[in-house]
Amino acid sequence: MAGFQMSTEEFGDLTEYVGTIMDVTERRRAQEELQKAQAELARVARVATVGTLTASIAHEINQPLAAIVTDAGACVRWLEREVPNLDEARESLGHVIESGHRAADVIKGIISLVKKTPAKKDRLNINEIIREGISLAARELTQHNVVPRMELQPDIPLVVGDRVQLQQVLLNLILNSIEAMSGVDSPVRELVIRSQESKPGEIMVTVRDSGAGLDPNDAERIFDSFFSTKSEGLGLGLSISRTIVEALGGRLWATQNNDKGATFQFILPAIDENNQN
Repeated sequence: MAGFQMSTEEFGDLTEYVGTIMDVTERRRAQEELQKAQAELARVARVATVGTLTASIAHEINQPLAAIVTDAGACVRWLEREVPNLDEARESLGHVIESGHRAADVIKGIISLVKKTPAKKDRLNINEIIREGISLAARELTQHNVVPRMELQPDIPLVVGDRVQLQQVLLNLILNSIEAMSGVDSPVRELVIRSQESKPGEIMVTVRDSGAGLDPNDAERIFDSFFSTKSEGLGLGLSISRTIVEALGGRLWATQNNDKGATFQFILPAIDENNQN
């Protein structure tokens, strides 16, 4: 029986055909691996997003929840007196309700940020926002013997934003300063909050403390999510604050003071009353 023989041309065609099949197979395998990797990456991203959202909500509602516990405890004490003080108990319950509403508003605000839902477009007086931030932090200020001093420019132009979100920015900066000063042994713990029209069309808010100060190497890192100089900190308050400010077309930054402490400042666009549509 004669042996099977192939011409050089036929052998070359077969080799090319086999090579093509192997190439297609490798590409298909590579595509499948890529699809698996993309699916896994998407799953990890979803988990990370949920984790970040959960941590953000936990961080931001900590203050109103602490206020609820404090006011509820005060209400119980007023009622447990030999002669219950119903007026004081009623006032404490009113504070509980306010803090409960605030916690709900904070959650809505954070979810809106994550979903990139457009923020509310309210015309706001930044001086009112500052006073409200001081009021929300009243317990912490008293507890840590911090004296707030407001230097607010009268008749300051309005800004556009979400009231609850801007309150949260001020509250985060105030609480951050309080924590910075709590570890400093000083008879005077002063917190200065200033508002001014730094230049036409631009409103600047300054929060200056006399705390431990700021490591120059951390001036930007403190705004990164989950970065914290405190062992018990989540590292989300400043990150969320910067996100809110930047979403409104502004900027938030921090600097070390020449003497002691740190200064946080943010700017927001002012409403041009002479150019309204």
